[in-house]
Amino acid sequence: MTNVSVALFVKLRAKPGKESEVEDFLKAGQAIVQEEPLTIAWFAIRMGPSTFGIFDAFPDDAGRQAHLAGRVAAALKEKASELLVEPPSIENVQVLAAKLP
Repeated sequence: MTNVSVALFVKLRAKPGKESEVEDFLKAGQAIVQEEPLTIAWFAIRMGPSTFGIFDAFPDDAGRQAHLAGRVAAALKEKASELLVEPPSIENVQVLAAKLP
């Protein structure tokens, strides 16, 4: 089993009328993170009609930094002003316990 020690929690608020585009963007991100060996777990979530999120976990800070420098983060930065009410809220978090397959 792979251990995780750090994660990211990203909150996204879609502009009115852009909710389905944000959802599609997040679903497309799954294929990209499949190519990231240090992204141990990745979830795109919907928390409300226009509120979305990403939760991803890494073995260490180097993995987290590699993800932040990767293709999903670059695509999000590129599309943020078009799709989101405000810039994404990105929080670095520490994983205290995890259950992974």
